[in-house]
Amino acid sequence: MDGSGGTIVLWTLAIGLVLVGLAGTVLPALPGAILVLAGLVLAAWIDGFARVGFGTLAGLAALTLLAYALDFVATALGARRFGTSWWGVVGALLGLLGGLAFGLPGLVIGPFLGAFVAEWLARRDVRQAGRAGLGAWLGLLLGAAGRLAVVLAMIGLFAVAYLR
Repeated sequence: MDGSGGTIVLWTLAIGLVLVGLAGTVLPALPGAILVLAGLVLAAWIDGFARVGFGTLAGLAALTLLAYALDFVATALGARRFGTSWWGVVGALLGLLGGLAFGLPGLVIGPFLGAFVAEWLARRDVRQAGRAGLGAWLGLLLGAAGRLAVVLAMIGLFAVAYLR
């Protein structure tokens, strides 16, 4: 596209999507990685895919999927690290999924409650159930850090492809 006002609006939109996506990477109410991907795809489209091709965009899409997988894996691993049974891990994952419907509070409390309840039902030990919930919650925090790292890698990959 040429340097018209329409191009400026599109670039502003692309950058805005990336910035909101970055915020959504740590604020669970927003689909962070997807918004970053949408902004980067828009930026590549503005340039007619001349600098950033479909191979790079496919890599960015794969990283987007990885960012979301990290949530589930980190929550499960966090729970397992604290000696949680598989019931507790399943409870943490179900709590994470159920928490999605309630935004940030649900995502903070859901994995903890899911792991706690499932572990308590499996072992009838309140202390171990609390450890399971804590492990799931710490795993969720580690997942957010990993998600942020992946999203920053996406932006870096796009920048390298665009500038070369």
